[in-house]
Amino acid sequence: QVQLVESGGGLVQAGGSLRVSCAASGSIFKINVMGWYRQAPGKERALVATVTSDGTTKYTDSVKGRFTISRDNAKNTVALQMNSLDSEDTAVYYCNAQIRRRAWDPYDYTYWGQGTQVTVSS
Repeated sequence: QVQLVESGGGLVQAGGSLRVSCAASGSIFKINVMGWYRQAPGKERALVATVTSDGTTKYTDSVKGRFTISRDNAKNTVALQMNSLDSEDTAVYYCNAQIRRRAWDPYDYTYWGQGTQVTVSS
């Protein structure tokens, strides 16, 4: 089994910063893509940022220049540094990973963390 455990998040004033982290553990051969998604009240879950095992990153337009995603392949962790936060960033943030559990598996499995609340007060 594989688990993604998130930490960080919380309440911050507009313009402030927060960092959320996620650690993957369990039966893991390789993690190909790690990322963060968010779901605001009344909205669908949406991509925030992803990072591949070779460090290639992708961001949704609304967070470019404000958020930075990073990962530590040795520790199977991914973090999202969020700066210049505004009320539109308020959401539950979910860690996501595409994991090859065994070397001979023909495909990756998708895993999600339990979610961590980020609330930005204006």
